[in-house]
Amino acid sequence: MKSDVVILGVYAADLVFQAERMPKLGETTLGRGFAISSGGKGSNQAVAAARAGAATAFVTRVGADSFGEQARALWAAEGIATEGVVVDSEAATGAAFIFLGPEGANAVLMTPGAAAKIGDEELARAAPLIARAKVVLTHLEQPLAAAETALAMARAAGATTILNPAPAAEIPDSLLALCDYVTPNESEAEALTGFAVTDASGARRAGEALIRRGARNALLTLGARGALLVGAAGEGVFPALPGVTPLDSTGAGDAFNGGVAAALAEGRPPAEAIRFASAAAGLSVERFGAASGMPRRAEIEAALARL
Repeated sequence: MKSDVVILGVYAADLVFQAERMPKLGETTLGRGFAISSGGKGSNQAVAAARAGAATAFVTRVGADSFGEQARALWAAEGIATEGVVVDSEAATGAAFIFLGPEGANAVLMTPGAAAKIGDEELARAAPLIARAKVVLTHLEQPLAAAETALAMARAAGATTILNPAPAAEIPDSLLALCDYVTPNESEAEALTGFAVTDASGARRAGEALIRRGARNALLTLGARGALLVGAAGEGVFPALPGVTPLDSTGAGDAFNGGVAAALAEGRPPAEAIRFASAAAGLSVERFGAASGMPRRAEIEAALARL
């Protein structure tokens, strides 16, 4: 099966707690809601890309447990190809604690579980998928070496490469040099460059620093302030979707990354792909849940009229 978008990353079962504030260490407080849903940046991005209309494959490792079964059921329901998925009988599937506060603000503690072992076996399975892909997207929840190898394979195959550098971590210039697009949020951009991203000028300085380190394009996501592109594909500031009532921002960045991957894979110009991704991200924050909150293509196309 040919997949236009291939994503290497992590699945995690999201354990979502809703409360007015985080408890302090040693303190017990009462919450106002709890749910178990599907998450993990890579899996969320795969769902986002598939719902946005891209033929999508996901490459990962999960445990032979109930959370792993939950993951495989999700991917089957979304039509995501899983030839690159390894089931590990000796490790648990990843999981995440998500605190969801007022107005959709969130904090996340994630453990990758079996996905911490992603390496040669997964990449061998991924090789034929990557060889035929138009876009390859990865992030930093799985081992850094696996991300770098996947991007190198994609670059050699002529695919567009995207690195979502999350969670924030030190990464070598050799990895950035493999990126057609690097897509940090404000805190990740600051961690990578040392420039505080508190306004447009700070965002531009951070983006330009990433270009100097080797990335072809820096595409910074700035929450309600939209997104900033600098690099070979052009420059511009792209507004966030207006009129959004935030409920849960957990998967917004993943909606954006999956959306931009899908749009680039179908040949949309970069500026148009970013607008498409911004619409997807805006819609996602109006819904509860990460994977479950990803919008479908018809919804995204309708929302573009608001941008």
